[in-house]
Amino acid sequence: MTEVSDFLRDNPDVETIDALLPDMSGYIRGKRIARNDLEKIFKSGFQIPASTVVLEVTGDSDDPEGIGFSDGDPDATARPVAGTLVTVPWFKKPMAQVLVSLFDDDGAPIETDPRGILASVVARFSALGLRPVVALEQEFYLLDPEGALDGKPQPPILPATGRRASGMQVLSISELEGFALFLDQVTESCKAQKIPIGPMSAEFAIGQYEINLMHTDDPLAAADAAVLLPRTVKGVAHQHGVDATFMAKPYIDQSGSGLHMHVSLLDDKGNNVFSGGDETGSETLRHAVGGMIETMPDAMAIFCPNINSFRRFVPDIYVPVGRTWGVNNRSVAIRIPGGDDTNRRIEHRIAGADANPYLALAATLAGIHYGITNKIHPPEISTGNAGTELDPGLPFKWGPALDMLAASEVMAEYLGANYVRAYVACKSDELDRFMSVVSRQEYAWYLRPDG
Repeated sequence: MTEVSDFLRDNPDVETIDALLPDMSGYIRGKRIARNDLEKIFKSGFQIPASTVVLEVTGDSDDPEGIGFSDGDPDATARPVAGTLVTVPWFKKPMAQVLVSLFDDDGAPIETDPRGILASVVARFSALGLRPVVALEQEFYLLDPEGALDGKPQPPILPATGRRASGMQVLSISELEGFALFLDQVTESCKAQKIPIGPMSAEFAIGQYEINLMHTDDPLAAADAAVLLPRTVKGVAHQHGVDATFMAKPYIDQSGSGLHMHVSLLDDKGNNVFSGGDETGSETLRHAVGGMIETMPDAMAIFCPNINSFRRFVPDIYVPVGRTWGVNNRSVAIRIPGGDDTNRRIEHRIAGADANPYLALAATLAGIHYGITNKIHPPEISTGNAGTELDPGLPFKWGPALDMLAASEVMAEYLGANYVRAYVACKSDELDRFMSVVSRQEYAWYLRPDG
C-alpha cells in the first residue's frame, strides 16, 4: 500500500480519483472514487459489470454471445494496476486517475478484459525463454472545435499566427512551433502521468502529429501508456481551445492516422534474437515476420475496429495495402528499420490509431509467436514502392474482416475463442447499427424530389 499512502501524503488536495477501465474499442469506462475509499479499492477492488468491456463505441450492448442480459450481467472485480495512480494535470480542480483491470472470483483475469488477453499472449513467450521489447507510435489530428459549415472537421487556428493551418509540411518544425505551448504541456502532462513519451513530429497532413512512446520490456506497460496518451492529448487540447482526434481517417483526401508497433525479442541473457545475419536480421526475425504476415488477414478486424478505420487503405500514401515486408521501407506492412544490427526490430504498420492498443499488440505478438513456433517463412521481400495496389488477400472492408476473424483458429487460440466470438458479435452489431443510419450522401444521390 506504499503507492497509495505516498500518493495521499503528496496530494492532500485530491478528493476524487477516476478508475479507468478501457473496453474492447479502447474507450474509457469506469467509476469515480472518493479519496477515503482509495485504500480499500487498492486492497480489495470494486465491483463493476463484466459486460462493461464488451460495449459498442456508442455505449450500447446487444448482448454479444450472451454477455450482458442473458447471463444476468454479473459483476467482476476491478483492481488497480500498480504504478498507474497519478494526478490529472489538465483538470481545473485537483483530480487523479488509476487504471483498473477485471478479475473473476478466483483472482484470474476475466476472458473479455483486453489487458488480461494481452497478458496471456505475453506469457507464452516465457516458455520460449524470450521477452518482448515494445515501443508504440500514435498519430492524431488537431481540429477546430467549431468545425466547418457543412459539419466536417477542419484544421485549427494556429495560435502563433491567428491563421488556420494550411499546406502539408512533413516533419515541419514550424508546424510544431505553431502549437508549441500545447506540445510542451502534453510533454509535462505525460511526465506527471508516467507516460514515457519520446520524439514528436508533424506528419503527412494538415494538423497531424505523431508522438513516440519509449521502448520497454513490459508490453503491458507499453499498452497502458498507449491507452492513456489519447486521454492526455485530448485533455490538454481542450485547454488550448482545440480538439484532438485519434480517428483513423478524419479527412478522406489526406493521410490517415496509425498505431505503429515496434517489437524486438530478448533471450534470457538479454541478447536481441532478431540480430544477426544480413540487413533482414536473423532467421528468428524472418519467422516472426512470416507469422505476422500469415495471420494478418485474420487480425484485420482487430487492427481496424470500425468502418472509418478501413478508409486509411489507399495506395501511394504511406499506408501499407498488402502482406508485404521490407528493410527501411515505409510502404510495407512489416518494416525492418535500418540502423545498428544489435537494435534490430520489427515495425508493424497496419493498425489504425483507433485500434485498442492491448488487442492490437496482442494480435501482433500472437503472429510473432505463431511464426517462431511454426518456423513460418515470409514471402519474398519487397523493394521500392510496395503500396501501389490493394492486396486481394487482405479484407479491406469491415464486414469481410469480421468474417475472417470469426473463422480464425489462430486468433481463437491466442485471444480466446469466447472472446473472438464476443468481439465479432459486438462489432457486427455496431456495423448493423451504423448501416441503419441514412447518410447525407444517400439523400444527395438518391432522394431526387424533383426527378
